[in-house]
Parts: sequence; C-alpha cells; structure tokens
Amino acid sequence: MIWDTPRRDKKWHKLNAHYHRSSRGGGEWEFFDLPKTWQISYKNLTFRLQPFQFKHTGLFPEQAVNWDWFGDKIRQANRPVKVLNLFAYTGGATLAAADAGAGVTHVDASKGMVTWAKENAQVSGLSDRPIRWLVDDCVKFVEREIRRGNHYDGIIMDPPSYGRGPKGEIWKIEEKIFPFIELCTQILSDEPLFFLVNSYTTGLQPAVLTYMLETALVSKLGGHVEAQEIGLPVSSNGLILPCGASGRWTM
Repeated sequence: MIWDTPRRDKKWHKLNAHYHRSSRGGGEWEFFDLPKTWQISYKNLTFRLQPFQFKHTGLFPEQAVNWDWFGDKIRQANRPVKVLNLFAYTGGATLAAADAGAGVTHVDASKGMVTWAKENAQVSGLSDRPIRWLVDDCVKFVEREIRRGNHYDGIIMDPPSYGRGPKGEIWKIEEKIFPFIELCTQILSDEPLFFLVNSYTTGLQPAVLTYMLETALVSKLGGHVEAQEIGLPVSSNGLILPCGASGRWTM
C-alpha cells in the first residue's frame, strides 16, 4: 500500500465483498453480502453492475466529470453530432453522449462488454437512440473508417494498458497509443467538437497526454488541450482518491 488508511468507519467491519489480487495477475472475489448484480444511477443514466475477476464492477464513476464535459459540448453544438467511442467497455460514455443527443458508434473488442453496454442502454431508456454497437478491433475499425471516408465530430478513447482484439490482435499502450491518436485525427470532421483520451496507465501522466494531443491535434488543427488527474472524493477526510488521468482537446 502507498498509504495507510485509518479504518475508523463502521462500514470497514461490514464488508460486502473483498477482492484478493493474485500474484499471477487477476484475482478473485470473496463475497459476504453482495447481490450477483445491482444497479446505480447518475442523472438520466442507469448502469447494471457486476463484479468480475479483474476487480472491475462494470463502471468507472470518476468518468462522470468527462460525461458532463462532452455532454455540454454536444448539447451546445445545436447541430447533429456524431461521436465515436473506442475501447468503449460497458458504455458509460456512449450513453452519456447519446443522452446529450449525439449519434454514437460504440466499438469494443469484447462481445460480452458490448452486450453489457446494450443492457445499460436498455435500463437507461436509451435503446431507441442512434447507437451502433460493434464488436471489433479498434485500430482496424478506424483504418476501415478512413478508407470509407467516414468522419466524427467527437472521439472518445479509453485504451487498456494491454489487450487483445477479437482475432488476437495485441495492444500495448506504450507502443500503440500515439500512432493511434494520430490515426484517429484522420476521421475527425471539418468542425470537430472534442477529442478525449483516458488513461489508467502509470506512465501516461497528464503531461504525457498533453504532449501527445498537442503534437497530434493542435499542430494540425489548432484548438486547446487540457489534461488533469481525475479522482473520487473521500468523504471521511476531504481528500481525492486518484483514479487516472484524462486529456481533452477542443476547438
């Protein structure tokens, strides 16, 4: 542990579940008082949660600050907006963009994650929104979109540190992220609204995200970049639990 957390709150002694990390990677849950699935809501959105072996429960709540940010930009555009969500996981950003009025293309290499995202759209009352659900390798999808001549007003990506595509394609973020950002600039529309990159990888601090977005986007299109850590407030002491970083580009 990096720091020692005083466990004075009574809830520490009534755990719902405990995740035990394995030295071989992954881990397993020990359940005490936790349903198999449950739901939580944020504004107009509802998410079905379920713990699985890599500790995740199906939602990164710290991303709400980004949902609000690009949601405002979509609403204020006063025109049809197309958004591409890459490495889209269980659809938090997809649903936030769709709720703001955008047409969204949701791409993830995991069929199970795409199915989960569709279920979240259903419980959020967004099943009838213009969302394309695609199980695909994100890099190969963008390469095809370039050949097709398709463009998007906003791009969101939440790349993993390491991953495999549906046909075994290997993704290592340190090697792939900057070329992929550059590739994605080719499918931005003539009037792009935003480009958002999220990182949970230690080496991709805000300064690194700033450098990549400045190099790939500002040098070609102008605009402005901001990158910051994101986190969750700790109610017991008023501090912030760090949860990664986000880099944002906008015109």
